[in-house]
Amino acid sequence: MSELTKPVVDVPEGEAPAELTVRDLVVGDGIEAKPGMVARIHYVGVTFASGEEFDASWDRGEPFKFALGGGRVIKGMDRGMRGMRVGGRREIIVPPRLGYGKQSPSSAIPANSTLIFVVDLLSLAV
Repeated sequence: MSELTKPVVDVPEGEAPAELTVRDLVVGDGIEAKPGMVARIHYVGVTFASGEEFDASWDRGEPFKFALGGGRVIKGMDRGMRGMRVGGRREIIVPPRLGYGKQSPSSAIPANSTLIFVVDLLSLAV
């Protein structure tokens, strides 16, 4: 991706998927994300039901870093990043059981919410 800008997240029509759904919006040409690597990403998260944004690293002006498979992010984000390549942009739709489930972390995310993330993979480190 040449010029990174905060994406607008489009909520698909119809019912929220019951399973983790991953769709590459831009296929990267860098190395592939695997468990144990440290990912540096920018992301936007919205709820499927309302389309309302609940979090975005873009708004903090700083990418988010985490170890893939390390349990630092929700399971759906961790699994949804696998196989993604550096330079890519991916839509990850996370059902409640792989997200926050009944334990809402904030008032912006109702309990049992399906979440949509658009993630830009900026770099990976071993």
